[in-house]
Amino acid sequence: KNKRQISTMRTIVRAALILRPSSRRVSTQAVATPSSSRTHQLGAIRNDWTRNEIQKVYDTPLLELMYQAATVHRMHHNAKQVQKCTLLSIKTGGCQEDCSYCPQSSKYDTAVKSEKLMSVQSVLGVAAQAREAGSTRFCMGAAWRDVRGKWQFEQILEMVRGVRGMGMEVCCTLGMITQEQAQKLHAAGLTAYNHNLDTSPEYYNKIITTRTYDDRLTTLANVRNAGISVCSGGIIGLGESLNDRVGLIHALATLPEHPESVPVNALVPVEGTPLEKQPRVPIWDLVRMIATARVVIPKAMVRLSAGRVMLSIPEQAMCFMAGANSIFTGDKLLTTPNNAFNDDQQMFHLLGLEGLPPKFTVEQGEQPSHSHPEDSPHCASHSAEQHAHAAAA
Repeated sequence: KNKRQISTMRTIVRAALILRPSSRRVSTQAVATPSSSRTHQLGAIRNDWTRNEIQKVYDTPLLELMYQAATVHRMHHNAKQVQKCTLLSIKTGGCQEDCSYCPQSSKYDTAVKSEKLMSVQSVLGVAAQAREAGSTRFCMGAAWRDVRGKWQFEQILEMVRGVRGMGMEVCCTLGMITQEQAQKLHAAGLTAYNHNLDTSPEYYNKIITTRTYDDRLTTLANVRNAGISVCSGGIIGLGESLNDRVGLIHALATLPEHPESVPVNALVPVEGTPLEKQPRVPIWDLVRMIATARVVIPKAMVRLSAGRVMLSIPEQAMCFMAGANSIFTGDKLLTTPNNAFNDDQQMFHLLGLEGLPPKFTVEQGEQPSHSHPEDSPHCASHSAEQHAHAAAA
């Protein structure tokens, strides 16, 4: 086993040397678009991408595309740094939406059962454990169409304040939110809000019928207008065409401002959902999607999200070479399995990666306390309930 692992790592190192950009090429390389009279500078921030231009990037031969993505990555990011995030389902199951991929939908008969909103103390206990394990971003997900009820929303705000007080980035995904709710979340210290577009506008209604694409765009606008960072990406492997994958990136790249965070998910089929029979996404498709997102949306954190559990270390290394610079750590991603903590530690050591410190915009401030989480009034004890939820990621 060790000999195979060493051989695999040698292969990765050779590939890295091939893909390593020179400083001269970084500063001068331009990429042609379908129009022979037009080129774009590699690594430039643009919101006027055409679909044909993105299609050309997507269709670039894979090794060349990875090279371009690696070049852009080094223009805007430290390629050694990969952020460790933890994702916790704070309200599981019973969702009214009919997302075809989701086991939390009440429309489908899956093993996921509806649960109540977790207590503030329990959530902050998990956040404290995540911070101790090296996570610098804590994400909380609730299986809601939208946030309803003053009491529940106040609990969410208290969770946000508590996690932010630990010095971590804090992200929420709570479904659709209004401008007023977004402003309150911002005031509580929310760093980012996740609301994925999932797929292209054309394929969207084949996956979801209970919420429109425009509903999602409205939520993203509310988040942006409140001064919260936007986290929005999608899922591949839903049965979409390659053109739909390009359409998703085009929708993200032509927003008034690029998302600061772009999760790239590979479908994990779950029994009982309409997509339970979908085949596994090939690694080459995932790498191509990551690399295209990196070239087209250069400054974003490209997050290797759902589906990572199915990847070997060499396959994950390919994703990092292609521009991914964030992972979710822990045993679960909301309700689906994720990579073991020890495996991720080994991978970081083998690949020479290091964790990324938390980042806050000037508007968000950098004043959170870095006191030990047990000093917080909400983390007075680490109960059995807290440990039961510590598998979230």
